[in-house]
Amino acid sequence: MKLQHVAIIPDGNRRWAKARGLTTFKGHEQGMKTIEDIAREAKKQGIKYLTAWGCSRDNVTKRSPGEVRYLYKLFKEHLERMLNDKDLHKDKVRVRVIGEWMKFFPSPLKTVAKKIEEETKNYGNYNFTLLMAYDGKREMAEAFENAQKKGAKIKESNLKNYLWTKDLPPVDLVIRTGGSPHWSSGFLMWHTADSEFYFTKTFWPAFNVKEFRKAIAEYYKALRNHGK
Repeated sequence: MKLQHVAIIPDGNRRWAKARGLTTFKGHEQGMKTIEDIAREAKKQGIKYLTAWGCSRDNVTKRSPGEVRYLYKLFKEHLERMLNDKDLHKDKVRVRVIGEWMKFFPSPLKTVAKKIEEETKNYGNYNFTLLMAYDGKREMAEAFENAQKKGAKIKESNLKNYLWTKDLPPVDLVIRTGGSPHWSSGFLMWHTADSEFYFTKTFWPAFNVKEFRKAIAEYYKALRNHGK
């Protein structure tokens, strides 16, 4: 089966910076450059859907105000670059920002997030989704609440319709960097029920195109093994 949807848990920004005697901010800065490199490579590989966990709800509610403000600054710069990227528009890349970001992001960041969603909403050749202030457990709980409000009986066949991520297809491959092979906050729990998982010790800022290609190769290797 051709790889269609890759989801990334980009862990290790702060540890990468600490190991180099740099500030936490530098780790986040380099991590942002990494996602841009990987997004370009995913497009080259013909991967239709790339989803990246930009920040969790805990990240924006429990980390220091200074770090959170810096993250917001980086996110705004990143979205602005994407908005002005001629290749993004030429290649018809749809950008989605999913999560509870409307509750937490400052107005300038919310404005640019809404703008890029609006300007790319009719694109469909490729899809880039950023999960912002996202928590998978909260997504699932809200799905049940919304269904209940509408008087719907939840079934396996209709639960997806109530998810924040309802427009995304199942995830084929999940990549988690940072050397800690565990799940977090019910990350895309519905979409990853049958995913292949790739864990690497590499911290996210050091995760490069070569490693991304290795993860893809491992995905196809796993598929071949399943077929035996």
